[in-house]
Amino acid sequence: MACASFVKLNASSSQWIWQQSFTQRGSSSKAAARRFATPIRAGSYSEELVKTAKTIATPGRGILAIDESNATCGKRLASINLDNTEVNRQAYRQLLLTTPGLGEYISGAIFFEETLYQSTTDGKKFVDCCREENIMPGIKVDKGLVPLPGSNNESWCQGLDGLASRSAEYYKQGARFAKWRTVVSIPCGPSALAVKEAAWGLARYAAISQDNGLVPIVEPEILLDGDHSIERTREVAEQVWAEVFYYLAQNNVLFEGILLKPSMVTPGAEHKEKASPETIANYTLTVLKRRVPPAVPGIMFLSGGQSEVEATLNLNAMNQSPNPWHVSFSYARALQNTVLKTWQGRPENVKAAQTALLIRAKANSLAQLGRYSAEGESEEAKKGMFVKGYTY
Repeated sequence: MACASFVKLNASSSQWIWQQSFTQRGSSSKAAARRFATPIRAGSYSEELVKTAKTIATPGRGILAIDESNATCGKRLASINLDNTEVNRQAYRQLLLTTPGLGEYISGAIFFEETLYQSTTDGKKFVDCCREENIMPGIKVDKGLVPLPGSNNESWCQGLDGLASRSAEYYKQGARFAKWRTVVSIPCGPSALAVKEAAWGLARYAAISQDNGLVPIVEPEILLDGDHSIERTREVAEQVWAEVFYYLAQNNVLFEGILLKPSMVTPGAEHKEKASPETIANYTLTVLKRRVPPAVPGIMFLSGGQSEVEATLNLNAMNQSPNPWHVSFSYARALQNTVLKTWQGRPENVKAAQTALLIRAKANSLAQLGRYSAEGESEEAKKGMFVKGYTY
């Protein structure tokens, strides 16, 4: 088991280094001294990275995740009997990104690569639609999950090859932050190999992103799959988040220029007992305070298959007292489910669907401020969206 603590470099610095001793590493005192002597750096983009991260982590705002792969977007469209064509994907994303007033509640939008280069039917780039609403455009840069050899049927995330050149092109196209999602499965262990691979991959991606002007969203998702207790999730979250920040520090990542996108600490989806929002908030914040340095500007939670209302209630519970970081949301399904069902692919339903998006965005904005109430929420918004073995 790791023994961990944070060491502040000096009284005036907001840079923190993760000090962690692992018996298997057997670090000598001289090696440890060399490690602490390594400077934190993010190249020529340092000031811009900090500014971007702070802009995304502004009070009452969070992230709209529309970075589903074409295959996953196709599944969403199929649920309303639409074919998976670029025209239909573009129409749906145009609906979302041209919603009037969206920037009041949304500070960032994560794109799939196709979306970054798309425009509205009137010829306006989606990137420009975001800028007009003071929404930062972002880009999913990982290449998905593949089996991890030598593990317990676990996965690792690919995409580091060519990432620097791709990131530079995404920056030129207008993206200002990036996202890399990797997963850890509790029913599969998780094995030490899978945790280390997830953490190292996230750290290398983060360093490459910062070197090319993109704020990295670090997303170590602990899957909801399983019948484990909330205590077991807490144990795994502590282990995973410790490893992630250890390797972020090893790779000289500027903590002030990243955002963390973790899972909430909840019981497994198949556990016999549900946890209240207050319990989930208590467990989640406890682990975050143990593992995440306050230099990180924002914690942008993923919803991971929770219902729209569940995700909002849990976020609200976490904002009932001050936190060291901006605690907010980076939701996909928990912002879009009702929107998609309202739209149904019909042009005459676009305004109603945009209104549905604003309702969900405002609800989560209020939750970020700790002022949300579930009174008046629709039954549709209360339906869970967990899918066993879900892939993006």
